[in-house]
This record gives sequence, C-alpha cells and structure tokens, in this order.
Amino acid sequence: MAPHADGAATSSTSGNNDVPARFHASSTDSAIAAENEYAAHNYHPLPVVFARGQGIHVWDPEGRQYMDFLSAYSAVNQGHCHPELVKALADQAARLTLSSRAFYNDVFPRWAEKVRAVFGFDMVLPMNTGAEAVETAIKIARKWAYKVKGVPQGKALVFSVQDNFHGRTMTAISLSTDPESRDNYGPYVPNIGAYSPSTGKAIRYNNIADLEEVLEAHGKETAAFIVEPIQGEAGVVVPDDDYLSKAHALCKKHNVLLICDEIQTGIGRTGRMLCSEWSGIKPDMVTLGKAISGGMYPVSAVLARRDVMLVVEPGTHGSTYGGNPLGCAVSMRALEIMEEEDLTAQAERLGWIFRESIIAFKSPIIQTVRGKGLLNAIVIDESATSGRTAWDFCVLLKEKGVLVSQNQRIVPWSSAFPGLFFFFFSFFLFFFFSFFLFFPSGKLGREEEVTRPKRGGRQEMR
Repeated sequence: MAPHADGAATSSTSGNNDVPARFHASSTDSAIAAENEYAAHNYHPLPVVFARGQGIHVWDPEGRQYMDFLSAYSAVNQGHCHPELVKALADQAARLTLSSRAFYNDVFPRWAEKVRAVFGFDMVLPMNTGAEAVETAIKIARKWAYKVKGVPQGKALVFSVQDNFHGRTMTAISLSTDPESRDNYGPYVPNIGAYSPSTGKAIRYNNIADLEEVLEAHGKETAAFIVEPIQGEAGVVVPDDDYLSKAHALCKKHNVLLICDEIQTGIGRTGRMLCSEWSGIKPDMVTLGKAISGGMYPVSAVLARRDVMLVVEPGTHGSTYGGNPLGCAVSMRALEIMEEEDLTAQAERLGWIFRESIIAFKSPIIQTVRGKGLLNAIVIDESATSGRTAWDFCVLLKEKGVLVSQNQRIVPWSSAFPGLFFFFFSFFLFFFFSFFLFFPSGKLGREEEVTRPKRGGRQEMR
C-alpha cells in the first residue's frame, strides 16, 4: 500500500485551529514516507518534520520541540512566523495579492523606495527566487557589456570562482565547478564559468592573482565577475579582509561589473545588512533573496546603479509574480523588523561570542570554527570522533532538540535571531559544550545509521 500523509494535526502542533487538518501529515513517519514516494529525491534532509514554528523554535507533528540553528539557510533571520510578518501577510492578502506587471500596484513602488533607502542602490529589479536573481544579474551584465562597454555581440564573458554556489538553474550550474550540480546536465551556457578560457585554470576563491590573470587576458570581453562575499555552500569560507576590495579595484580597472551574490549573506546575517560592507566597497550589482521577506514569501531582487539597470528595456525581462503586492508588503515589514529589533548588530555581537566560546572550549573534536556574524561553520576532526561523522553530529544534536545541517566534514551553523534570542543563545552554548563531552560515544538509531548521505553529498545553502 502506498504511504499516506493525511491525518489530523494535534492542537499542540497546528498553532491555528482554522487550518484544515487535511493539509498536514499526521506523523513524522507518514510525512517522510509520502515525500519519499511522491516527491523527487533531490534532497537528503535530516529525519525531522517541521509542523509549526515560532521564533527560534519548531515543532514536529508529534509535538516535539526543537531549536532551529539553520534558519532555512538564512531565510528566516527574523525568526519563524514573526507575528508582524504574519500580520503583514494576512492584511495584504485580504486586500490584493497580484497585479502582474501589466499594471501598476500601490505597494511595489513603496517597496522599491524602501529597498533604495536601506541598501543605497539607485534601482531594483524584483524577482521571486535567489536563482532568478542570479539569472537576471547575468542577463543585465551581458546586455550592459554589449550596449555600454562595446563588447562584440556574442562574445561577452562572465566569470565566477571555484567552489561557488549561485543556485541550480542552467546558468547557475554553468558558473559552478561542483560535479554534483553539473554532471549529466550539459551542455552548459557558453562564455560563463570559473575557468580561464585561455589556460583552462580554475579561478580560485580568495586568490586575487587568479582573478588578475584572467582579467588581464580577457578583460576587454568581460562583462562581469560574480562572487559570494562568504562562500556558504562550500562550508562558510571567509576570504581575506582585502579580497573583495582588491577584486573591486581589478573590476574597475578593466571596466567589469562586480556582482556580489548576497542571497545568503545579506539582510543582517553577517552583522551588516550586506556582507560586502565589511570590505568597504559598493558592488555594481547585488543579488538578494531569502531573508528579504523573512521566510514568509518568495521575494528576490537585483540592485544596481541606474546606468546599469536602465539597459533593461520594456518587454526584455520580467516575472508575473515579481514585484507583487503581497511579497512587497511582507518584504517591507521584514526590513523594518531588522531595523526595529536591531538584529544586524545582534548578529555581529552573538556571532563573535559564539566563535570565541568555541575556540576557548578547545575540544579535540573541533578542528576549526569560522564565520562572520551568525553565519558560521564548525569543522569536525573525524579522526577524534571514534568514527562519528558530521552527519552523525547533526543527528545526535537533533535527538537533543537542536537542528543544524552538514556538508561533508563541515557543520554550517547559522541561527535565527529574534528579539529575545540572547537567552536561547546562552542556553545553547552551555548545552553545546556539554554535548561535545559525550559526542564520540553518542548512540545513533539504526535508521539514522543507514541513511547517512553519500560522502561529498552537499546540502543547499541558498
């Protein structure tokens, strides 16, 4: 018999008695079984099912409570189901949800003004998902290269770096060097990627000499260089303090647009509204997504200078849902909450406490900790864990009520930071140190032992 996820949600997990019970799986096991049977197998999640969320906490269908330290890959920086975001969503949903861009609506222009005020860029182009924002930025850069820079038609180049993650659309995987994202999906989009056309060498992240070499050889035909201020999917890799500023200078020298992909690093996650602010630069373009709507509704954006953005002409790019009033209302409120609750400064402060506390703990199991603000990773030394892997670490923490994710040996840590989060953060550090005392001997259930992801398996952090 096929698995069936239907069933009544208990009042302890539904959180809203008006939500029809048929929308919710009755148990963790039935939800996982039905997803495995009927949905594509393009993820390998931890065996926990979210049924309700509030702030830093989530509950499964059985009512078990967890602390969420992944925050939907930094999409719920304001916390799960922030009441002000729920209200903004409900209020606007009752008024107007969609106009398309065939007509004006009364919310989108206010949102555009808000984005301009918060981030300081001349213009914004709205989309829905992070990958769409990346695709849009590449399109704009190419058109700018042809119309403004004078690159011959069909010759514009866009460079990325090794181990990047910009999504999993065809353009994004063409930028990528990750075999898991690329294999058996070719042929790829031409003239974009992380390799030098003349030498075939990869452009390494945090290696300014590699970028200089490729721009010296191909700068005249190059439209843009796209880079993450911190590489999230690669394991929260933080570059040298001057890497972005030197890359910015090289791009200026060769009249190349610098695109910073801030879909995960933006909206306060690293202790600045944009992570690139740490380098004292203003990129030519920025892509945003995830927490720009607080995890309530898909909203993404490309920010750019006026002269760059205005190469886009009516009818040449768009989205039915891009700039819709519902998403814009939620996004405006999400940005206001970042300001009202001082979450950006809180991320900087708590992130520093977290890293310094981990370093001071001096556990032989921890190889290193790295990050900025509340985007952090712990690298596990598996030679000191009696055969336990980073996946085992995540499963054992899940059994103790704390949720994180892993990437090979690397445990990426990022956390929601609602207003009262400091209490939870202090509690977590105490719990974390206690946990590491018994981690090498911690017991796993049989199912969790056999469902480890294959070595090299990567979880999406976009």
